[in-house]
Amino acid sequence: AWSTWKNLKKDWNHLQRLHQIPCHRCDFFTGEYNLKCAVHPYKAFNEEAIGCMDYQPKK
Repeated sequence: AWSTWKNLKKDWNHLQRLHQIPCHRCDFFTGEYNLKCAVHPYKAFNEEAIGCMDYQPKK
């Protein structure tokens, strides 16, 4: 029971972190599968995108 609770908590924390990724709200998001971000294509929709210095909210 304890390990199940521990795993659920770990998964919940991971999901909360993933929801911090701002790419889908960014002006540089292209919507294309092959090039998701025009500025940082290798960081797009990745945990590295959290706190992106080039993030621009869509207008």
